[in-house]
Amino acid sequence: MDIVKNKGQKRLKILGEDEVKSIYERPHFTYEDRCHYFSLSQPEKDLLETFRSVKAKTYFILQLGYFKVKHQFFTFDLHEVDEDLQYILNEYFNNSELVDLSLVGKNTRLKQQQLIRELFNYRNCDAEEKQQLEQKANKAATFSGKPIFIFREIINYLSEKRIVIPGYSFMQETVGRAITHEQNRLIAMMKNHLKQPDIDSLKRLLEDSQGLYEITQLKREPKDFSASEIKREMERGKQIQSLYQLAQKLLPESGVSNESIKYYASLVNYYSVYRLKQLNEWIGYLYLLCFINYRFQRMHDNLINTFIYNVRRFKDEAKQAAKEQVYDCYTENNQNMKKAGQVLKLFTDDSIAPDTPFQDIQDKVFSILDRNNLEILADQIVTNTKFDETTFQWEHIDQLAHRFKRHLRPIFLIVDFVTPSIQDSLMEAIHFMKQAFTKNKPLGQYPSNDLPSQFIPEGIKRYMYKQDSSNQKMLLVDRYEFLVYQLLRNRLEAGDIFCRDSVRFRSFEDDLIDDLQWQQKEKLVADVGLSIFNQPIQNHLAELEQKLESRIKEINERIASGENQYIQVKKRGSHSRWALPYSRDNESTNHPFFEGLKPMEIGSVLHYVNQHCQFLEAFEHVLDRYAKQTKDNQVLIACLIAWGTNMGLGRMGEISDIGYSTLTATSDNFIRLETLKKANDRVSNAVAKLPIFRHYDIDEVIHSSSDGQKFETGIHTINSRHSSKYFGLKKGIASYTLVANHIPVNARIIGANEHESHHVFDILFNNSTDIQPDVHSTDTHGTNEVNFAILHFFGYQFAPRYKDIYDTVRTSLYGFKHPTQYGDLLIKPVRKININLIMEEWENIQRIILSLGLKTTTQSIIVGKLSAYARKNKTKRALWEYDNIIKSLYFLEYIDSISVRRNVQRALNRGESYHKLRRAVSYANFGKLRFKTEQDQQLWGECSRLLTNCIIYYNASILSNMLTYGEKIEQDSEMLKRVSPVAWQHINLYGRYEFNKRQESIDISEIIQELIQSKVIPGVDLK
Repeated sequence: MDIVKNKGQKRLKILGEDEVKSIYERPHFTYEDRCHYFSLSQPEKDLLETFRSVKAKTYFILQLGYFKVKHQFFTFDLHEVDEDLQYILNEYFNNSELVDLSLVGKNTRLKQQQLIRELFNYRNCDAEEKQQLEQKANKAATFSGKPIFIFREIINYLSEKRIVIPGYSFMQETVGRAITHEQNRLIAMMKNHLKQPDIDSLKRLLEDSQGLYEITQLKREPKDFSASEIKREMERGKQIQSLYQLAQKLLPESGVSNESIKYYASLVNYYSVYRLKQLNEWIGYLYLLCFINYRFQRMHDNLINTFIYNVRRFKDEAKQAAKEQVYDCYTENNQNMKKAGQVLKLFTDDSIAPDTPFQDIQDKVFSILDRNNLEILADQIVTNTKFDETTFQWEHIDQLAHRFKRHLRPIFLIVDFVTPSIQDSLMEAIHFMKQAFTKNKPLGQYPSNDLPSQFIPEGIKRYMYKQDSSNQKMLLVDRYEFLVYQLLRNRLEAGDIFCRDSVRFRSFEDDLIDDLQWQQKEKLVADVGLSIFNQPIQNHLAELEQKLESRIKEINERIASGENQYIQVKKRGSHSRWALPYSRDNESTNHPFFEGLKPMEIGSVLHYVNQHCQFLEAFEHVLDRYAKQTKDNQVLIACLIAWGTNMGLGRMGEISDIGYSTLTATSDNFIRLETLKKANDRVSNAVAKLPIFRHYDIDEVIHSSSDGQKFETGIHTINSRHSSKYFGLKKGIASYTLVANHIPVNARIIGANEHESHHVFDILFNNSTDIQPDVHSTDTHGTNEVNFAILHFFGYQFAPRYKDIYDTVRTSLYGFKHPTQYGDLLIKPVRKININLIMEEWENIQRIILSLGLKTTTQSIIVGKLSAYARKNKTKRALWEYDNIIKSLYFLEYIDSISVRRNVQRALNRGESYHKLRRAVSYANFGKLRFKTEQDQQLWGECSRLLTNCIIYYNASILSNMLTYGEKIEQDSEMLKRVSPVAWQHINLYGRYEFNKRQESIDISEIIQELIQSKVIPGVDLK
């Protein structure tokens, strides 16, 4: 956090200059804004008449218009707002002229403000409200220590309570006091609970050990799933186990939220040992405990992911080997069948004498087909049996025994598995095997009857045993061991077996808010803003029932009357099938508008964007005030280009005028996920302030989309996965991005095997820009059994695109009545909603949704567990049932409205256009990522997004200036509003980089003049 001097005191620098202006600066209106905000309702006109002079009335309209936008009051002379003033005089006072443009009297100004507050039911932030703000800030600080989080919580509270926003200096002081209060509370907690042995253990983490600090060694994560890497990971876990147990006891007692634990742990990841030693001693211990807590759980995530990966790998290998063996058997059988035909012909061969000895005939038969193969073929013909592929699979598992024991058994032994069921036959087998392996006693030394076997499925038992020499059943222990691993993997993925020391694989109940928090349900619901929970569930369901049933009736009537012209109905006998035309609405990428522009170096583009939104200010030195290195913007831009283009710092050092050592020092000190996200937010927010931005709205709302883009990894990392569709035999990752009005407002790196639908809410809810979508679309991959419900609870309208809408609706449209009660309607439900189940489980549903809002864990983890089919408890089924209501309402809207379908397609096309730009930006090394760790992949992802964001800002800035020019000369500029800012043919992304030379400055006015002279927009004469 930054500290700035102010009147002898230190204040937090929470926002950048542009962000402060965005909140606290008087609004600057376009002509359209003036028409909207300076229009007066009848109550407002009545208040206007209470003032006598034109000057007072004009000032009242100005204050009123500005308040509508920002819910604040501003002090200004009339000459400062000349364009707004002239509009008001023309609109309301017959184009009168005002001679006196000075500030109106204080009493008049305050009276106007009081009337406006009363009109909108707002109140000033007086002493009582400020005390409540202080409490709110202190509460927010327990959830997250980030100043911006506390600031936003206060802003939300002010908006909710309809309180006029106080000055920025007060907000700085309030947030600063909240952080200090929280730190003092935590310091006191650490002092009271940490004992000297604990302190000594924490200090050892920062001691130099054989050239590397212990904490530095702990930060390293496995590169892949190899046995050597996982062995090192387990050693790290053993090293910090006692400290983890301390953290598990102390952190809950200290009241540190999961969000804060993650944040403090990330600081240890970023900070050097030197920086950690500069912290307050007790705060340093807290950060280290949070890191240990995170790292130990991360270790278990890595181990269990490795276990699941290897079980699947061995199983797939056995399946493939079995398929090949079956094929070989059938091939051999076909060859033997031809020989069997030759054998049969011997019995009709007249050249063989009737008295030929049988022995001679046998010899001739066996010369054609040997005895063993003949017997096998004869048995198969008699019994008509097929080759058992499962038998071949288990035979191959026998051959894999040494390998799977080496890779799976160590993880199996170190991880503590738990199940909620008291009697669980698989857990009995797991405990038995762990005891045996701990004693170094092979399973083969136990009598077969001693090994738990109730968990073995009936269909598998015949493969688990063989007959011994005394004709007794004997358990095949290698197969038994692998079966336990295979079933354990299935149960881990289903959530029926879990690990408490993990994040991804812990119990679902552990992901939810605890009982103590749940006792404050009403307050927490209000804090998170879950307004749906404010009304009784019976009333809420009644409203949904009325809405859904009326829509079913309306839509069928519109189809029958022909009003819905776009649905195509085909009758086949007594059955009817309908279809919707595929909607194509492409927004061209690399629009011809940009072809005539002079090519511009990417470095110059970044320099231009920084001049307008100061995104480079977001890059704070990792040592903060203790830093000796000053930030060089040119070197920083070089680092961002090296990361974002996938070129790498080494290659950038070779082809630019900045050396590798300088690049790495700057990258290590300034480029972190935290600073990159702040920089991206600044650029995104700056684009949102440009005049062209709101013209990208779809149906007058911000309609976003999210989708994953696959990238092959040249160097394998632990999150790289196979995907034959995208990578062939190689591995890769996916970059999942939220695009709103062409802008990539949020993104994250996920595994190529992860289901995208699990990240939809996560990426929306954790979007920290000012661009907040109203409607959100995905393709079919973004849908699951809970996303409609979850997004609905949090105020988003979920609008996915379906590949086959007829089959989807035919199997998934639900109603509040039995299907037979809908008669012969074309579009009718297939099942009745179980409202009793929803009402019975409503409180549990509230707890789940509230946990998502309070970020008790990563939202994608909760959503993944909720949408998994393998485990369906009562609460999950109730949430799915509620989801079906919201989903059914969307189906009906999707069928009925061509504009809805077009809007969805348009939003998704924007995401695809962004992916093309992203691919062009990151095409160094042929687009194959060369980063060695998951952390580096995430840094690349954010740097790449930052470069694309800057290109989009540059393009949108040109379009905005063209648009403003067109409005000034009153020319039709509708075509400009439809030009996508996603274009790069005029950007030089690669080549020889010279950052130490004076960067070519970009003169937008000069570019506009060139464009005007070239008449770049067909049909629009801007001359």
